[in-house]
Amino acid sequence: MSFNEEPMMQRPQSHHEVVMKGRKNLEITGVKEVESFDNEEFLLETSMGFLSVRGHELHIKNLDVNDGIISIEGKVDDLVYVDQTQGKTKSFMGKLFK
Repeated sequence: MSFNEEPMMQRPQSHHEVVMKGRKNLEITGVKEVESFDNEEFLLETSMGFLSVRGHELHIKNLDVNDGIISIEGKVDDLVYVDQTQGKTKSFMGKLFK
């Protein structure tokens, strides 16, 4: 019996939570990847699908890639989960036709 197999299967990113405080501070867990970001929009791949965060003067306060946690500051206007069947293309095409 190998005792090294079990810990390798566990991934800390599987737990996903979104906590917003006063529309200015956002903490998200279960982040797999930051696909793109600027001061008006973040596109994150989470364990529950793609999440788009839109607002004004957005910036990363903290990023822990090992634990899959990101903290974002700024004025948050919109949080939207993008359907995985639509994928990233829908989000980027949506930006073009705004």
